[in-house]
Amino acid sequence: MLYLDAAATSPVRREALEAMWPYLTSDFGNPSSRHTVGESAARALTAARAQVAAFFGCRPGEVVFTAGGTEAANLAVKGIALGDPRRRHLVTTRIEHEAVLASVDHLERLHGFEVSYVDLDRHGVVSPEALAAVVRDDTALVSVAHANNEIGTTQDLRALAEVCRWAGVPFHSDAVQTAGWLPTRVGDLGVDALSISGHKVGAPKGVGALYLAGRLPIEPLVHGGGQERGRRSGTENVAGAVALGVAVGLAEASREARAAAAVEARDAFVGAVLELVPGAEFTGAPVSRLPANASFVFPGTNGEAILLELERRGVVSSSGSACAAGDDGPSHVLTALGYPDDVAQTAVRFTWQADVTAAELVPVATAVRDSVAAVAAILR
Repeated sequence: MLYLDAAATSPVRREALEAMWPYLTSDFGNPSSRHTVGESAARALTAARAQVAAFFGCRPGEVVFTAGGTEAANLAVKGIALGDPRRRHLVTTRIEHEAVLASVDHLERLHGFEVSYVDLDRHGVVSPEALAAVVRDDTALVSVAHANNEIGTTQDLRALAEVCRWAGVPFHSDAVQTAGWLPTRVGDLGVDALSISGHKVGAPKGVGALYLAGRLPIEPLVHGGGQERGRRSGTENVAGAVALGVAVGLAEASREARAAAAVEARDAFVGAVLELVPGAEFTGAPVSRLPANASFVFPGTNGEAILLELERRGVVSSSGSACAAGDDGPSHVLTALGYPDDVAQTAVRFTWQADVTAAELVPVATAVRDSVAAVAAILR
């Protein structure tokens, strides 16, 4: 079985598992406790925060540990927007992850914010000019993902951040998919907030982090004991934070070589699928995209049926975001880019870990051809 759904989740790195194990067993203390057991946990949390800060290229005090990428995005969007009561306007795109879109919807429905959605090109790219056209004096936040989790398109965050900087507007980006694949140093990207998730980089599920520029006022979502410098109350997940610190360090150390190999494998795989499968269409940007993401639509078929056929042939993949739980409708990403509903429902996404080779992807293209043909024959 070949697992090609890494955009949904990835296994825990052995090094991260080994690093976190003591904080699930012998060193189980609460880092807020004023005794030796608690102080040991507090030292581990401080060390993990420094590791994540090095990954972001920021100060340790600008790292907020969360329960995952969804909470990190919620804290960024809601927290920054509500932190400045003078501004009541938000800017985002219609192809964001549900964590951002649902947060924006919450602010619009319950707090009276006005929302503008930036125009996109056919590949899902946001241009600086399109962003500048919707940013206003009362904009509280711009949120644009570093990369789309379904179609893999990446954004030029530096160029978009320049627009926000000149307008004096905070800029958040969801980097859950790009962490470990693309540079994430916040000074180079120009962002004011950047969210990541542990289980996409080799840490366990249930931990994430948000870079939050120290100058930004923020309204916390979770109130209580004032942990995380008052930005996210609750006893910290020390073991998860330790694992995240180790995982991001390992991912960054080998990032460039892994990304280059993945791009080569991706391009060969995409070319093979387009050659073997009549009518197949590659979705997302052909170049400005995640290294290990290949997404397609197969008009005249059914995406879910293709996934079942692929699994019968030993390939596990997906039709899009794993976070759209229970939603069997067409991809909101593809429909936002102008694909008809019936075509959007034929989407299949292949995403893989760094240890998947080009040689392993070669037979997958043949499996795609046979799976699409089998579904098309049933639907004739």
